[in-house]
Amino acid sequence: QVQLVESGGGLVQAGGSLRLSCAASGSIFSINTMGWYRQAPGKQRELVAFISSGRRTNYAASVKGRFTISRDNAKNTVYLQMNSLKPEDTAVYYCNRYPPDNAYWGQGTQVTVSS
Repeated sequence: QVQLVESGGGLVQAGGSLRLSCAASGSIFSINTMGWYRQAPGKQRELVAFISSGRRTNYAASVKGRFTISRDNAKNTVYLQMNSLKPEDTAVYYCNRYPPDNAYWGQGTQVTVSS
């Protein structure tokens, strides 16, 4: 059974940085486009960024230029480097395939940005 485990969240001041990690078990990782998503309180979950198996990337307009998605296929891990964080980036961050598969949602990791 595939599992995706997110880590690296925390509390940071506006303008700070965090690096999220998503470790995948199972064999899905290397052949799939992987994405980071987030859900803020009272809002729908939204796509933040995705990266293909060939490392083509795409970002939501709200994070473009501040966030960088990357992957290490040897470690079955996808990363999200978040710089210049803003209070509106506060959310629970999840990784999943892109497009997402409901069977793979994990617990997520909380990111809180204070002003």
